[in-house]
Amino acid sequence: MTINIKDLKNKIIYRANYRGTKEMDKLLGSFTKKYIDQFNEQELKLLCDLLDYDDENLYKFNQGQNLTLQIELNKVSEIFKNYKYVSE
Repeated sequence: MTINIKDLKNKIIYRANYRGTKEMDKLLGSFTKKYIDQFNEQELKLLCDLLDYDDENLYKFNQGQNLTLQIELNKVSEIFKNYKYVSE
């Protein structure tokens, strides 16, 4: 089964922007907007995997705080970990 990259990107954008908390909508939404066109297919799949984590742990991961679970380290998660949201 082949993956339509455009559909995958649209799914990721939606999931990143409609998380449930305003803070994570902004953080993940801006992160996705900045990097989605730079990621290859494998990295887009890693981003999908990252979006499967709950908001609390993703926020703590991004802020360098202690997590209640372990987030897999890979290129995409490392970029997210070092990403700093700047309000527009």
